[in-house]
Amino acid sequence: MKLLVRNLSRSTTEQEIRIIFSAHGSVTECNLVLDQETGKSKGFAFVEMPNENEAKLAIASLHETRVAKNKIRVKIAQ
Repeated sequence: MKLLVRNLSRSTTEQEIRIIFSAHGSVTECNLVLDQETGKSKGFAFVEMPNENEAKLAIASLHETRVAKNKIRVKIAQ
């Protein structure tokens, strides 16, 4: 299941996102979206979790929690 993580702090790294989501299950892919010109985070990422139950648990546990002072939003990617 592919998840969209929004409202990330610009300083949050791909590794930090992977660690946060790995606490709720296996993560096969984590892609932090970067600005092509500056190379800095655009404030959102995609996380791929193969187990649907683990992905739903991650959404329930992490949606609207604080990561680096920002309240993140987690939902199923369209």
